[in-house]
Amino acid sequence: MTTQACPSPTSIAVTSDRPQSFLDRPWVTITGVILLLLVLEGQLLYSVRRESLTWDEGDHIFAGYMSLKHHDFGLNPEHPPLVKMVAALPLQNMTLREPQLQNRYFKTEAYLSGGDFIFQNDFETIIFRARMAASIFALMVALLAFLTAREMFGTGAGFLALLLIVFEPNFLAHGALVTTDTGAACCLLASIYAFYRYVKSPSWGRVVVLGLAAGTFCITKHSAVLLPAMLILLAITELLRRRQVGDESRLRQALRLAGVLVIAAVIVVGIMWTGYGFRYSARPAGQQINPPLESTLGNLSPVEGKAVTVMARWKLLPESWLYGLADVRSVANTWPSYIFGKVYAHGVWFYFPVAFVIKATLTTLIFLPLIVYAIATGKLRGWREILFLSLPPSLYFCISMTSKLNIGVRHILLVFIFLLVLAGGAAWSLICKDRRWAWPIGALILFHVISSLRAFPTSYIAYANELWGGPANIHKYLTDSTTDWGQQLKAVKRYVDERGIQQCWFAYTAEPAIPFRAYGIPCKTLPTMDSMWFGLKTDTPSAIQGPVFISHIPLTFYESGSSLLSPYREFEKLTPTAVIENGVFVYDGTFEIPYAAAFDRAVKSRDLLEQHQPEQALEAAQAAIAIAPDYMLALMALGDAQKAVQKNAEARITFEKALAIARSMEPTAQEVWIPRVQEKFVGL
Repeated sequence: MTTQACPSPTSIAVTSDRPQSFLDRPWVTITGVILLLLVLEGQLLYSVRRESLTWDEGDHIFAGYMSLKHHDFGLNPEHPPLVKMVAALPLQNMTLREPQLQNRYFKTEAYLSGGDFIFQNDFETIIFRARMAASIFALMVALLAFLTAREMFGTGAGFLALLLIVFEPNFLAHGALVTTDTGAACCLLASIYAFYRYVKSPSWGRVVVLGLAAGTFCITKHSAVLLPAMLILLAITELLRRRQVGDESRLRQALRLAGVLVIAAVIVVGIMWTGYGFRYSARPAGQQINPPLESTLGNLSPVEGKAVTVMARWKLLPESWLYGLADVRSVANTWPSYIFGKVYAHGVWFYFPVAFVIKATLTTLIFLPLIVYAIATGKLRGWREILFLSLPPSLYFCISMTSKLNIGVRHILLVFIFLLVLAGGAAWSLICKDRRWAWPIGALILFHVISSLRAFPTSYIAYANELWGGPANIHKYLTDSTTDWGQQLKAVKRYVDERGIQQCWFAYTAEPAIPFRAYGIPCKTLPTMDSMWFGLKTDTPSAIQGPVFISHIPLTFYESGSSLLSPYREFEKLTPTAVIENGVFVYDGTFEIPYAAAFDRAVKSRDLLEQHQPEQALEAAQAAIAIAPDYMLALMALGDAQKAVQKNAEARITFEKALAIARSMEPTAQEVWIPRVQEKFVGL
């Protein structure tokens, strides 16, 4: 066996006369890190240049701009302001037209006004500037990963971790988007690294750094609520460490760590109030969020609702942050899921494990048992380091599995980062013990890089590893921000131009929040769940002439909670002419689309009922039934309209038909729809 003596980080730090390895030479370290960061930034910016605006970016950019310019934190409260404001910084010197706010439901206001703000101005410049600014968080993640691995396991481990992260497809997919996932990964890693440095060498300065890092996390993403549990868990592991001569007593250590966490918490609260401008109210000048905070608590557990109510009553934290926390928890309890081609009416516990296995590179998956092997054989030493890198992401991952918000692997992006830092440490330790490990580990890293480059530049969001057929097959297993986040409009435009298409139809994921016509696509609009939520009026005929473009989210219609509600079920049985950037399906020919036409009329009927026009609502519902008599949403609309005009006997017959369909839905959809239909019988 050939061995190599790799100096430990501790020995590097304290043994000044020890010859430094090549990687530890300052000019090599600095040059290597800068080059890899430039490679990362180059990939990020080239990739996003070729992608259209994605789902959440429009309202994030607008909300950040309004927070900076008007101190308005009420437009997008479900995401704290830091990343959004950083992204909006380069827009402050631009002369921009601002849309007139209309006091609509806060999400409608943010998404639609955000779309108006971006597309009524020079949208390409706005989007690229905002993404460039947001990419700072990706660079910080990569740098922190290097520093963490280097301090814990040595410079070689730092470079291996950095290399793995620079070519991590899921990280590249979201690293330069104006969303909070990369920022959250950055701030959690910074917080854990800061606490690690404190317990290793306590000082007041390191307590302050911990508080600053944790506070920054809290104004980046609401998942920061899990950080106290992580820090307490790590503090407990410190108390359980074997005592050495001269160590303080466990009681004294426990009191010291508890005091540190309390001081850090005080700093966190100060950072949070600073981030929101030291103002409780979410909106300026007496304006109110629509709807008020109290109305967001209905879907929370009693404990969650009580906690938010108490903090709001005593104004312990800013209103916008509390409102966002309540909204995130509320949405998580009600959002449908899509996995392996099946629709579930709510989240499922196995979503994130399956998504991880599909979306992680094969190298990352192989590193999991290698890490275990390195720890079990004693080649990777340092239990403090191992626990600090494994416990926080493990806790986060387990809690994510209990979450019912299953819309993308981006929500566990930080798990990838911690895992790759630990993988860098394990790989370096194996190489240090036996140089022959350099060959298989080098091969694994090379495969990781190649797999990532195969997704370059526009298949990062839709990335799947080779076992699952790569990005071209991701739509068979997952949807939403793992596949189709509305990023394909530039590619659709190229497709249309190359074929001279002037007439077409498009069921686009993000319409009308991101209007596809802004990118020069000449299609007519087909209805989607999101167009319904935003109140977009469409008048779909029962037959259309292609080409027809359908984004993957509308094609699955998973947001409805049941495949039986999909107006595009006929297309799922067809082989598309083409698939544009793994997420937009193209169909040529003439197509009967009765369910899409019925969907339009059912939505129109619902809107007319809300406007207290029951006779007109009945007319629209009858038109929907005439086109698709077995369509669930049409039956529900007809029954509601009949009930509104006092045709109770007819309404009962209609709801009985709807109930029969509800009983044929997927089991999870039955749990939602059977009680919903049964409620309609009250008063008949």
